[in-house]
Amino acid sequence: MLPALAHIDTWIFDLDNTLYPARADLFGRIDRRMTAFVEKLLGVDAAEAHRIQKAYFMGHGTTLAGLMREHQVDPHAFLAYVHDVEMDALEVDAPLAAAIARLPGRKLVFTNGDKPYALKVLDRLGLGGTFEAVHDLHAMDLVPKPNVSAYRGLCAAHAIDPHRALFVEDMARNLAPAKAIGMTTVWIDNGSEQAPDPDRSYIDHVVRDLAGWLNEIMETA
Repeated sequence: MLPALAHIDTWIFDLDNTLYPARADLFGRIDRRMTAFVEKLLGVDAAEAHRIQKAYFMGHGTTLAGLMREHQVDPHAFLAYVHDVEMDALEVDAPLAAAIARLPGRKLVFTNGDKPYALKVLDRLGLGGTFEAVHDLHAMDLVPKPNVSAYRGLCAAHAIDPHRALFVEDMARNLAPAKAIGMTTVWIDNGSEQAPDPDRSYIDHVVRDLAGWLNEIMETA
């Protein structure tokens, strides 16, 4: 293991656009269904629905958080609707599965989605059974990343010492609270970033190929 990471005993991964490549555009399908949900709910056109959706995402952490706060939307109904997408764009990623399997210690998924959706994605990627747990939006009491309570709740629920944990995410802003509580942070710079921030001081590692990077850190003498 890379000496700088020898203390890590818990490996935490975001799901969408992190454990599968952004070019698969699965989250793009979900994003379009979010816009459609807002369009139908508020009776606005697609352009206005998209604007509102992104405003909620930027202001509340997720579109759902904004809809719950502003329109008392049922989270279960929303998640069922937006996650009703075909997953044919995903395929088994044997190199990534092998790389994660080699990691010493615990492995968890930390996602603003829900567990049923996450498990479907993991199965499509050949990662079913790889992770100890999926800590989803419901486990966060519907208060999503990047709210610091989500990170503290994750650590409390799974007895994680954040100073011995590493978190991998494609959304850079979701790494800031992780760094603040002591986690080592890894940003997947794959073009999926939706909230550009010139401050990158909270990012420890920037990578483009997750499987390649994991193999690299484990092969370092």
